[in-house]
Order: sequence, then C-alpha cells, then structure tokens
Amino acid sequence: MTMNRGDRHAHSMEQTVNDLLQESKLLEAYYNDIVAKESVLHRLYEESHNSYEGLMSLSQELETNSLVPLGIGVYVKSAIYPIDTVLVNIGAGVVIEKKKEDAINFIEQRIKEFELATKQLSTQKQQISHRMMEIQNTVNSYVGQMQKGDEGSHSHNSATHSH
Repeated sequence: MTMNRGDRHAHSMEQTVNDLLQESKLLEAYYNDIVAKESVLHRLYEESHNSYEGLMSLSQELETNSLVPLGIGVYVKSAIYPIDTVLVNIGAGVVIEKKKEDAINFIEQRIKEFELATKQLSTQKQQISHRMMEIQNTVNSYVGQMQKGDEGSHSHNSATHSH
C-alpha cells in the first residue's frame, strides 16, 4: 500500500507537530529550571543585602547589641564586641578572616554577580517564552491545515457515498 501525496503531506505535518510538541515540553522543563534558579538567586541576593546591612551596622568602636539565631525562629540576645575583622566563607567550605572593609567589598561583588546572573536568566526566559509562542503558533497553523484537509476528505467521501 502506497501513500498518496496528500497522505504523505498530512503524515509529514503530523510528524512536524509531534516534533514541535516534544521541543515545547523540553523548553517548558528548561523554563521551570530557570524559574527555580531565579528563586535561589533571589534568596542569595536578599541574604547578601542582609549581610551587607548587618556588617555596615557593626561598630569598630562600640559594642553592638544583637539577636543571634539559634534556628527555627529562636534567638538569643547577644553583644558583639567592636570588630575590625570578620570571618568570610569564600567557597568550598573555606573560611578566611577579612578586614571589615574587605568583607564589605566581597559582599558588594557577590551582589553584582547575583544581579548579572538574574539578568542572564531573565533573558533566557524571554527567549524560551518567545520560542514556545512560535511553536504554539506553528502547531495551531498545522492543526488548522490538517482539520481543513480532514473536512475536505470527509465532504468528498460523503458526496461519493450518497450516490
């Protein structure tokens, strides 16, 4: 049994639609991954700002009253002695002592990195959204063409059956 030209064209369109739907599913998964990464970046960005504000409020001359979190919303009152240096986790579990000004610069640099990464993720989300819209429009167009083809073959079949 051989396919006529119309059947081959319909089969080709159906395959294209299936391919596009598969691509759309992959893009949706990638989009969701980006949203999750954005959430993590937002949390890190907020934490960096809080660290920055906290570090700026610590005095090098006077004792500072503070609350120290113990976990699950439990705090103890504490006094922070005048500071000149702080301990900074620079990654891979490595903690080094830095002067307060150097720690502030470190935090500012991290904030800039988080802002840049957030912009990059936003751009990727826009590109994915645009491609998903293109896919949806193409699929809708193909489905419309296939439905018109089916309607034409049904009307042709019903006309031949009525004789």
